[in-house]
Amino acid sequence: MLVAADKFKGSLTAVQVAERVMAGLRRVVPGVEVEALPVADGGDGTVDAAVAAGFERREVRVAGPLGDELTAAFALRGDTAVVEMAEASGLQRLPAGVFAPLTSSTYGSGELLRAALDAGARTIVFGVGGSATTDGGAGMLSALGARFVDAEGEPVAPGGAALSDVATADLSGLDPRLSSVDFVLASDVDNPLTGPKGAPAVYGPQKGASPDDVEILDAALGHFAAVLEKSIGSRATEYAAAPGAGAAGGIGYGALVLGARFRPGIEVMLDVLGFAPALERATLVITGEGSLDEQTLHGKAPAGVAAAARAAGKKVVAVCGRLALRPEALGRAGIRRAYPLTEVEPDIARCISDAGPILETVAQNIARDFLT
Repeated sequence: MLVAADKFKGSLTAVQVAERVMAGLRRVVPGVEVEALPVADGGDGTVDAAVAAGFERREVRVAGPLGDELTAAFALRGDTAVVEMAEASGLQRLPAGVFAPLTSSTYGSGELLRAALDAGARTIVFGVGGSATTDGGAGMLSALGARFVDAEGEPVAPGGAALSDVATADLSGLDPRLSSVDFVLASDVDNPLTGPKGAPAVYGPQKGASPDDVEILDAALGHFAAVLEKSIGSRATEYAAAPGAGAAGGIGYGALVLGARFRPGIEVMLDVLGFAPALERATLVITGEGSLDEQTLHGKAPAGVAAAARAAGKKVVAVCGRLALRPEALGRAGIRRAYPLTEVEPDIARCISDAGPILETVAQNIARDFLT
């Protein structure tokens, strides 16, 4: 049996989900063989999933989204690094109740990438999601050696809004090691940089952006891409329209400018984490995340796990805090049955606060249904 679930956001990490599920299964069938492979789709929790799969955790001091110094981590195994932008530039790195949609920067994410290069990485999986930022990756590019200056030749201020002041983009100082690295942009979203489906319009409000802020950011990012076109040619415009450019406040765009290739986050992470051999050993796969809903079906971890398991002819069930998918939708995704915490405890507040023990009870029900 294989437990390959994502985190229950706000309640349990992916590692804790796996531990609780295994504990519940073993209460019913003490000798059951269970393998845990916590998964992530490139968003927050990606480094933790890599470490749980045997990568080494490396910590480094970097700039947070508001410029304050903090400790962030990446994961390393051999010459492969897993870098999670949310570690440096995520919403969770802002003070409680504070948003900075116009001024937050991805500079620290660039510092994390540089640290991975310093550690000898030849392949970098760059997981993006959960960002506090909408700066098109300009901060990240700056940390890696790019220069963005205004009409007076002064460096522009951090954040997405200030990109409207960029007059010249100079990428000649970018870290030369980037050209010899296999750089993979891992994301669960395929939005372009700007427009009605772009980073500011779709994700800006989650980061505290008002309608006026969204307009400012969209125009600034469009201007940024136009200035970059003078520096690197038509590729700048092509990248802005490419799937994944709008990921994590447009840091996807910056990664594409650096030469990254876009892949769905869960596909990348399943490869990196060694999912295929673990799947071969399994007869039943348990996946899941905090909320199984329409978003799950569009590139989230449980959908990727279920698709791979179904292709291998394995049965799949899911655990979740909240279930908002009908059985037929689950079936189309390759999930035989879902087990929400709310079936055991109808009080949602308790499901969030006491998720661990409730999940153990849910796992006991799975054991009774599939193992006895």
